[in-house]
Amino acid sequence: MIIAYNRTWRWVITTLSLGIVVLILWNTNVFFKNFKAEERAKMTIWANAYQELLASDVNENRNLDIVLSIMTSNKTTPMILADIDGTLSSNNLPDDYAENQTKLQKLIPKFRNENQPIEVLIDGKVVQTIYYGNAPILTKLQYYPLALLLIVLLFLALVFFFNRSAQIAQQNKLWTGMAKETAHQIGTPLSALMGWVELLKAREDNTLPLVEMTQDIDRLQTITERFSQIGAKPKLSRLNVVQITRETAAYHQKRQSALITLDFNSDHDELMVLLNPQLYGWTIENLIKNGIDAMKGKGTIHIEMRKQQNTVEILVQDQGAGIPKNKFRKIFEAGYTSKARGWGLGLSLAKRIIEDYHGGQIKVLKSELGVGTTFSIKLSLV
Repeated sequence: MIIAYNRTWRWVITTLSLGIVVLILWNTNVFFKNFKAEERAKMTIWANAYQELLASDVNENRNLDIVLSIMTSNKTTPMILADIDGTLSSNNLPDDYAENQTKLQKLIPKFRNENQPIEVLIDGKVVQTIYYGNAPILTKLQYYPLALLLIVLLFLALVFFFNRSAQIAQQNKLWTGMAKETAHQIGTPLSALMGWVELLKAREDNTLPLVEMTQDIDRLQTITERFSQIGAKPKLSRLNVVQITRETAAYHQKRQSALITLDFNSDHDELMVLLNPQLYGWTIENLIKNGIDAMKGKGTIHIEMRKQQNTVEILVQDQGAGIPKNKFRKIFEAGYTSKARGWGLGLSLAKRIIEDYHGGQIKVLKSELGVGTTFSIKLSLV
């Protein structure tokens, strides 16, 4: 109920914000058009005064004081005056334009695009054409909506990233708490089991069940260490990744049905990388379990390791249903799962373990629907 209430408020605030932005942009556009119309009227008056000035030689009775006052009042609108013989002069333009006919000629199309030229008539004949551009304040006003829109977009992006970061931080805190609580809960019965195993060993009971029990207890101890390390920077040691991967595959092979085969192959017996064995083994375990689920408990999972210059690549290939290409990245997001049951944390944790903790790379190398999927892990050699 609270979540739905918060979502409603977020939509209301977002809608109001967009409405305000649209209103500001609309008012700015209206103001721009009105200002441009006033600029046209001002230039028309200036052109009429200029026409009176040109005709003053013919009619000596004209009031030149008013004409000159109007002529000198416009100090902002850039303009080019073109005589009928092609000679160009300018007003309110930089000094380097004043005597440069080429620059003025190139500027005419720009002015013509901004405003309709005004013709100066004497005795019904065109003696000059006035090309004028937008005043500086009008130019600034023209780009104001774009600047405002950019600011709004940056603000929305900032809000989005802030909320996203807050959500991620909250998820991380939740995962860390769950992981440490899980480690704590497992630790209590695990200590008791370890005591019973030690008691059986003291009786010199070396039967196969005891050996397997010991391996499973070691496995529980490893799981406890995995969960306890989430949320903290793990310790990395220089270890043989081939051996750890082989042991992980062998452990799971013993505990799968006869319908599942784990095929392991490596072109080297020893490849040294900086590893946290518990967390790395967890990643391989997650990929194996995902493959088994994808194959519905029947098929072969191939694990291949190969050296590539300064890196080692670990390939985990299943014969499952496959993954659509548009889901290659999404499957690593926390909470995403295609299973009826599950938290969708396995691949997300695998990505964090490999990329954040080990500085490596994990991705879907290839996948084909109905054929299978190959995951690729790359780690740097040391």
